[in-house]
Amino acid sequence: MKLSLIGTTMALLLCGAAAATDKAPDEAGAMNLLKASKCMTCHSIDKKKDGPAYTAVAEKYRDDPEAVATLTDWVSNSHPVEIDGAEEDHGVVNTRDAAKINNLVQWLLSH
Repeated sequence: MKLSLIGTTMALLLCGAAAATDKAPDEAGAMNLLKASKCMTCHSIDKKKDGPAYTAVAEKYRDDPEAVATLTDWVSNSHPVEIDGAEEDHGVVNTRDAAKINNLVQWLLSH
């Protein structure tokens, strides 16, 4: 009986963990971070500006198993980019809060 109870408890915990990771990203939180970090200066949700549209980013990484790690690195660390023929450093998000960064990455991938 104890083993059955432990097994059931573990199954419920695992289901709860899976449900928590399947939660939709907080769109308002992602947009606030994008605006506070001035990302919308060069990016748009669905139109190319100096940088790619977020829908294009999502499409590029949709089937990439490393997408979360790649995008987390991209928004957290400066990388050189070329804009109008000139190289400059890509900006980073205005936070070091891992949960906010993960929410942003999940939001990006959801488009």
